[in-house]
Amino acid sequence: MRYAIGIDYDGNNYRGWQTQQDGVPSVQLTLEIALSQIAAHPVMVHAAGRTDAGVHASGMIAHFDSPASRKPFNWLLGTNSKLPPDIALRWIQPVSDDFHARFKAIARRYRFVIFNSTQRTSLLAGKVTWHYHALDVERMQQAAAFMVGRHDFTSFRAVECQSNQPVRDVHFLKVWRQGPLIVLDIQADGFLHHMVRNIAGVLMRIGEGKAEPEWVKELLLVRDRTKAAVTANPGGLYFVDALYPPEFELPREPAGPVWLQG
Repeated sequence: MRYAIGIDYDGNNYRGWQTQQDGVPSVQLTLEIALSQIAAHPVMVHAAGRTDAGVHASGMIAHFDSPASRKPFNWLLGTNSKLPPDIALRWIQPVSDDFHARFKAIARRYRFVIFNSTQRTSLLAGKVTWHYHALDVERMQQAAAFMVGRHDFTSFRAVECQSNQPVRDVHFLKVWRQGPLIVLDIQADGFLHHMVRNIAGVLMRIGEGKAEPEWVKELLLVRDRTKAAVTANPGGLYFVDALYPPEFELPREPAGPVWLQG
């Protein structure tokens, strides 16, 4: 039987999603150990995406296979009892064998959360990116609009990015303020390494008034990573959703993080 699962996690204590050869803590390995205890056999988990060290998820989708006879509720309750507090299984559902969390995904969605205040707060440490200079959301919205659509994002990819090609189709990139928090909400057919964090760095520079919104158009055309702003730190980044064809009928939850909803 193949199962799809929804996961949220705090990435601060992990070297990212993917299991590392040197045995350092990863979300994937921690989840596989917990599931294997409930299944009573080794379990391998395949995810919709890979997050870097310090990056979080409120709606990661993954799948695994198991011949073990367990009801979904028992899988859910048992696995969560084996997981540390910073990783949680949100839901589990049997799916057809042709489902694949990575290869069947038609879009992925991230949110980047900025705490825009002259003073930092300890209560959101590691959960947001603190930016103490005042940011103009309207300028950031104007700049974000230039990234929507199909573009070459070479200027926004990490030097070590291993993707075969840099073109991505951004479905939307919304920017809004909620009190001291500024949220960047982006969905695309796929993402390059550090793409969202590099976009955040550019938008914060524009919001601070150090560049004009039209700078984004120049960066897309020049296709040179060295021309763009610094990479924003990972603490404010969340993988919030992956979209699949409707025939899989996966559960839908509000985009997170949960403390940002409502």
